[in-house]
Amino acid sequence: MKKIISILFLLALINNSYSQRHKKKSRTKSITKKEIVTETVILDKNKPKIDSIKTKGLATSAVDIVEIIDTVIVPVGKFKPFKKNAHASYYASKFTGKRSASGRIFDNNKYMAAHKSFPFGTKLKVTNEKNNKSVYVEVVDRGPFVKGREIDLSRRAFMEIVGNKGSGAVIVSIEVLQK
Repeated sequence: MKKIISILFLLALINNSYSQRHKKKSRTKSITKKEIVTETVILDKNKPKIDSIKTKGLATSAVDIVEIIDTVIVPVGKFKPFKKNAHASYYASKFTGKRSASGRIFDNNKYMAAHKSFPFGTKLKVTNEKNNKSVYVEVVDRGPFVKGREIDLSRRAFMEIVGNKGSGAVIVSIEVLQK
């Protein structure tokens, strides 16, 4: 009888311990002043995002905000040809989130590039010579350190200019924005 009671006690203790570890922790917060809560709702790609502002939960007003497009903002100007028949490749996924040589965090989903000699922040126009598709990128890193390669592009920039999504390198022409 003592063994059965001991076993039941241990099972209850283990169950209690398990449920405490996996229970969602609720955090309460007291609000003394006005608190602004931002909620972004994406209705449609063609429509702007809506931003709601709540004040102590009493009033809600909807404000249209400008849709942010993830791209490199290229100033109006002329691009000077730098090199034709240059070999370009793209970054491996393992570099996303790592700090680049310029100090910026590299993101494969943005329009970034690595070049051996261009100053950081230089805007480039990279054009695939086979299909004439172009992309604008910003130099944020040094490289590539593979013989024969001229430029490394982020995966997003590379995939926009290649025709064959399975290719890992492409022949491009590089143009530099004149200041």
